[in-house]
Amino acid sequence: MFSESPPAKRQRTESEDGSITRSQMWISDGNVVLQASQMQFRVHWSVLARNSSVFRDMQGLPQPPDEPTIDGCPVVHLSDDPNDIGHLLEVLYTPTFLHREKLKLPVIGALIRLGCKYDFKDLFDAAVARIMVECPTTLEDYDLVSDSFKNIEHYIGLDFDLISLASENILAALPSAYYGAVTGFSLAGLFDGIQRDDGTVAHLGGLDLRRCVVAREKLLVKQFEPGYTLGWAQKWDFDGCENSAQCRTSRETVLRENLECADIEALTRPFMVMFHEYCAPCARHVKACIAAGRRKIWEELPDFFDLPPWSELENDM
Repeated sequence: MFSESPPAKRQRTESEDGSITRSQMWISDGNVVLQASQMQFRVHWSVLARNSSVFRDMQGLPQPPDEPTIDGCPVVHLSDDPNDIGHLLEVLYTPTFLHREKLKLPVIGALIRLGCKYDFKDLFDAAVARIMVECPTTLEDYDLVSDSFKNIEHYIGLDFDLISLASENILAALPSAYYGAVTGFSLAGLFDGIQRDDGTVAHLGGLDLRRCVVAREKLLVKQFEPGYTLGWAQKWDFDGCENSAQCRTSRETVLRENLECADIEALTRPFMVMFHEYCAPCARHVKACIAAGRRKIWEELPDFFDLPPWSELENDM
């Protein structure tokens, strides 16, 4: 019997009450049985070994002659969630699976967790790539992200579940994911969680929640400071205005409305501003200030959430 670590005592391949179940992934000519919890999967060593260096090394380990087998197949006991194992094997045995436009988050999570643990490198990289499309590391890619998810099947609660998954293995995705949470949900929403369609609630973990709440307060203040996205509305330093009364009123309106609603507009896109309410020189100045402020916020975004800088986050991927 193969095992990830030496067990306290030998695990049996079947229980007296028949609680061990064979999964639908039970291939008649398979030559190895994977057992996760009480679920068994009969598959091929060659498929596992071709895709995973860990299973490739495991396959070469000698099997003691007195170890139990199932239909002549050795049994590999795994400590992983059987649902994760099922998702992994479905992907391995379905060549077109990864070409689907959208995948469910539990499948992506399984490929990330098991891909990292067992070195299913191609599957891990494909899953991480889907996450990074939704949670990019550059401002240019962030501007291409739409309100709907491109690569992941959407459901109510996905925003928080995605953060939980990224917190496990993909820290580079967190700044974008966190920013989406603090701009998309109120403080009450961050604390209370999101009720999924099945009645369960998606919650942020303690560290994730703290990072979001603290960063929310920081961003609300920082966005109005000179050099940041709305700093121009707080302190005007442009002397080429052609209609001072109109432009001053427009700036005061922007400042008042943003302060009253307490929204985070730190990465607001320039087209969201009503430039026609300013004279041409002021409109150009405001647009340039917003562009520079957004860039500054983006460069500092990881720090708002107590994360390493972008360069370190990307190197850890």
